Amino acid sequence: MTLRLADRPDWGYLLAEFAELYRRGKAGGSARIRAHQRAVREAVARTIAANPDVIDRVPETKPVTAHLKRALDQGRRESTQSVIRAIESVLPELCWLYGYEKVPKGLARKYAYAEFAGPHGPVVTSEVILGIVLFAPGCTYPAHAHEGLTESYYTLSGAVSENDDGVYAPGSLIFNPPGRMHRITVGDSEPSLLSYAWHGPSDVLAGQKMTFSRSKGTRA
Repeated sequence: MTLRLADRPDWGYLLAEFAELYRRGKAGGSARIRAHQRAVREAVARTIAANPDVIDRVPETKPVTAHLKRALDQGRRESTQSVIRAIESVLPELCWLYGYEKVPKGLARKYAYAEFAGPHGPVVTSEVILGIVLFAPGCTYPAHAHEGLTESYYTLSGAVSENDDGVYAPGSLIFNPPGRMHRITVGDSEPSLLSYAWHGPSDVLAGQKMTFSRSKGTRA
């Protein structure tokens, strides 16, 4: 029998932590980022209020999850520690995925993501996609883009750079408007755990495919 969100409180608490993250997060004076933060937290609030189905997925690990304990341990020291604790509550239920039909050589041991909410579950919603992505030390996540949706990350542990434009320490938000090509690099000494949110039209969220770009003029 499929249970609803109210029957699975740990998932509800996790979604509430995402809403709080996007409420208290700084926008740095950017009206566009502030609007995205508001859109995400309102989408999460509607999801919680709808009391949607929660689908049980078969738990699955990937090689990079060997670094997960360290990433969580480091995250407990940061301002986002309440998000880390909520993630730990559902940890045994997570299904770690690559999301790509063909994973570039070397990336298979250094990257994976786990989805929390979206059209395909575990918390079923057409409002938003939420999850986490884990990178091993020294990982380079190749250039890609998402057409038709806005993406944001919050660094929960470790440090990353996007497009060599700066370093994002724990608590920092990375903002990618629709179609923006972005490449992520990770520090050499520690893994990095990021939460992410995708927001856009429901049909785009449901049909989003993950691919990498191999040329400067081609978007993923």
